[in-house]
Amino acid sequence: MLDLKTEITYLPGVGPARAKILGDELNIHTLEDLLNYFPSKHIDRTRLYYSHELTADMPFVQLKGQILSFEEEGKGRKQRIIGHFTDGHGLIDLVWFNGQKYVTSAYKLHHDYIVFGRPNYFNGRFNIPHPDIDDAATLQVNNLGLRPYYSVPEKVCKRGINSRSIETFVNTLLTKLDMPLPETLPASVVERYMLMGRDTALRNMHHPESADHLSRAMYRMKLEELFFIQLNILKFTRLRQQSTKGHLCARVGQNFMDFYKNHLPFSLTGAQQRVIKEVHADMQSGKQMNRLLQGDVGSGKTLVALMIMLLALDNGLQACIMAPTEILAEQHLETFRKFLGDMPLRVELLTGMVKGKRRREILEGLANGEVNILVGTHAVIEDNVLFRNLGLVVVDEQHRFGVAQRARLWKKSTIAPHVLVMTATPIPRTLAMTLYGDLDVSVIDELPPGRKPIATVHHYADHRETLYRGIRQQIALGRQVYVVYPLIKESEKMDLKNLEDGYDEFCKAFPDMRISKVHGKMKSSEKDAEMQRFASGETQILVATTVIEVGVNVPNASVMVIENAERFGLAQLHQLRGRVGRGAEQSFCILVTKYELSKETRRRIQIMTETNDGFEIAEADLKFRGPGDLEGTQQSGTAFELHVANLARDGQIVQQARDLAREVLDDDPDGLKPDNALMWRRLRDLGKDKVDWSAIS
Repeated sequence: MLDLKTEITYLPGVGPARAKILGDELNIHTLEDLLNYFPSKHIDRTRLYYSHELTADMPFVQLKGQILSFEEEGKGRKQRIIGHFTDGHGLIDLVWFNGQKYVTSAYKLHHDYIVFGRPNYFNGRFNIPHPDIDDAATLQVNNLGLRPYYSVPEKVCKRGINSRSIETFVNTLLTKLDMPLPETLPASVVERYMLMGRDTALRNMHHPESADHLSRAMYRMKLEELFFIQLNILKFTRLRQQSTKGHLCARVGQNFMDFYKNHLPFSLTGAQQRVIKEVHADMQSGKQMNRLLQGDVGSGKTLVALMIMLLALDNGLQACIMAPTEILAEQHLETFRKFLGDMPLRVELLTGMVKGKRRREILEGLANGEVNILVGTHAVIEDNVLFRNLGLVVVDEQHRFGVAQRARLWKKSTIAPHVLVMTATPIPRTLAMTLYGDLDVSVIDELPPGRKPIATVHHYADHRETLYRGIRQQIALGRQVYVVYPLIKESEKMDLKNLEDGYDEFCKAFPDMRISKVHGKMKSSEKDAEMQRFASGETQILVATTVIEVGVNVPNASVMVIENAERFGLAQLHQLRGRVGRGAEQSFCILVTKYELSKETRRRIQIMTETNDGFEIAEADLKFRGPGDLEGTQQSGTAFELHVANLARDGQIVQQARDLAREVLDDDPDGLKPDNALMWRRLRDLGKDKVDWSAIS
């Protein structure tokens, strides 16, 4: 039996040079990696097109004709060779960006070829870059059927490896597999779900016998992939629950009750009350809490986090909240101190900016227990930051932290602290089930009373006077305005409004207003100073990049203008919109775009204008962009890389996989049943070098 762990360099036709490209660019290091590099699509190769039928939106075409001549253009890295090709109905260009000697020697002029590739329309003429070319005398088009197409980046194509190359490598590997690939799922599961056998499914993923065979193969491989992810998550979660003790926090004492009776700034919503009860139930169970708190922007997560910290303090413990930026950490400190008022509690801030004597005093207070609550950035995970009795860790906007960073916090206590992970980015259910499946989930799905929904409108960039008039009206009412740009300086490649030009434009349009400017390239001290000017009301307009997406709370700001809104994803637009609407006054979000927009972009803008529901927006964003583009998609140490399943489209299979994994674990919790031996071995193989078992979330 061929060992699939064999390095790809030893597959005939690959060799060391190609193996390096495959490994560096496509993450194909072994024969198994190649087998799991599935086609992005399958194409019906039985159809021949004529050149006069081509349109710019065709994904792939196949033509029969002859190369009339070759021509070289450009110099150095920009050098390319062009083959002028005709099928008797028109001319198109075949373009190669390297391999000139090979191309001119491999393909003859005035010889019949079948040309296959993706057509581009440029300078009034169609071209096909790096086409697949076959001798028409030896290729029987009618027998081609469904052929695999493998996604290969252009820079890899330029180095001589394209979809056809991958197909050739896969065919070589499949030919060498003289024994059927072993099953990985129990026979009972295969029979119950009427699954295609694993060997048959893998072969049909690459070369399907029919459309029906391809559909059955994809279902089999998706269910298997998602099943092992869910099995790993649930097994890990049960192991942690059985082995990890937690601080017992049964007491509701003086700190919590004093705050609840005398310092609560407003009545809790029903959702906030429900979440506090869920968290307290975890903290008094005797087991370590691991809970994900989801709440839309402005839903009151920070207040809930503070009240949970007070529960920890009432049980003789210290609490810590870790934020991704100094701005957000400072805001939490200010909020906590404002909420707590004259309560006799010591709350301190630890960031990279806190140095010298002040830093030493805070570290001493943590070590002797005098500091009750620590607010900080990644500075709190440094080795010299020691707590006397850390009992609760709150991680805010947790997708900004890596697993290893968070794990260092858990090790600062002899008994693992309770963990509350907070995010203002609503996570679709199927994504949460896979990426945060080892966490219990609480949701704050109500806004505090008095908050008005933000009015979101779409505005075209060439109607700026109307926009400026609305801004002046809001500033005249005493409000403040954010203006967000996607770039700092002008880019030759992207026709976008940029921050520097935008700042100048707003200064000219509002000469009587005070305007601040903030972007990520500024020094922290400069950025903080400008933010403080805006927060204090000294400036009326803040021109910024997305640095203000998280962690800025200015209740008086009522207008968010997002320039080039077409360049932002739904989740980011929703996050930016959440910077306003924090006071009692009506707030506005203005999405400024160019007039020419794609159908998909117009739909995104329409969704933003129709709803303020973060979860509805997150579901739509997942469908538009897929999980790979969403922030936080590799946060759980229990997540594997997806080869075939798509969390945006395969929600039903995710649920099936989770239900099946739960049944298997209930039936064979210790992994001792002989019928499941291959399954448990496969789980171990998948987990090697891929899972960070120190992860808690």
